[in-house]
Amino acid sequence: MHILLIEPDKIQAQLVTEAIQRNDYTVTHVVSAQAAVHSVDELLPDVIVLELQLPRHNGIEFLYELRSYHEWLRIPVIVYSHVPPREFDQMAAFSKELGVIQALYKPRTSLAALCDAIRKAAPEIT
Repeated sequence: MHILLIEPDKIQAQLVTEAIQRNDYTVTHVVSAQAAVHSVDELLPDVIVLELQLPRHNGIEFLYELRSYHEWLRIPVIVYSHVPPREFDQMAAFSKELGVIQALYKPRTSLAALCDAIRKAAPEIT
């Protein structure tokens, strides 16, 4: 399974990448929405792990662009972000529209829990 990690913090990205790779998944890391669109086009990942707080174009803008392409509609997205959970609650319908299967708050989510969410996303892959 190939995971696209969209994370601007290089240290956080390294920690997440190592955790995901321990589960025998391949990881491609990018730091911006623009690079993510290019990577999705080149690699067609099985799951996307997304930080919403990105430079220039934020994660929400990336999701709108991602979902504007028919061939990318089925790629599951897991938001793994510093955005507080109360904001996730306000985005519930919005997340459903944009194909976010789970929203995880970084300060309260272990790397093991993130890997579990990725593993659970696998059955949604068609």
